[in-house]
Amino acid sequence: MLRSTITMLWRALAVLSLAAGVIGVFLPVVPTVPFVLVAAWAGSRGWPALERWLLEHAVYGPPIRQWRERGAVSRRAKWFATVAMSGSSVMIWFFPLPLWLQASVCSVMFCVACWLWMRPEP
Repeated sequence: MLRSTITMLWRALAVLSLAAGVIGVFLPVVPTVPFVLVAAWAGSRGWPALERWLLEHAVYGPPIRQWRERGAVSRRAKWFATVAMSGSSVMIWFFPLPLWLQASVCSVMFCVACWLWMRPEP
């Protein structure tokens, strides 16, 4: 009973992550690949067939394998993420949010961009 519940939780995480990744295909402010990476990770624990399908996928398979093998991120993905985060940082200043929240979100995105550019490339 407990094992099947844990398997179902892993599968639920995989499906939710994959759904968020699919949403990211259509909404530029939602990242796709990180969610697909989480889906593959969760799938490896509770849904091996989904993990295998993701690893063999023509578009998402190579980034997943590169991340797993060397923690590598392609230069194209780095540029795309940096441009998207920069655009989001500009847009957030037009929302009626407290200054501390705007500055915090922009700071987090800046730190993520710095970390991302420090990752090796395939």
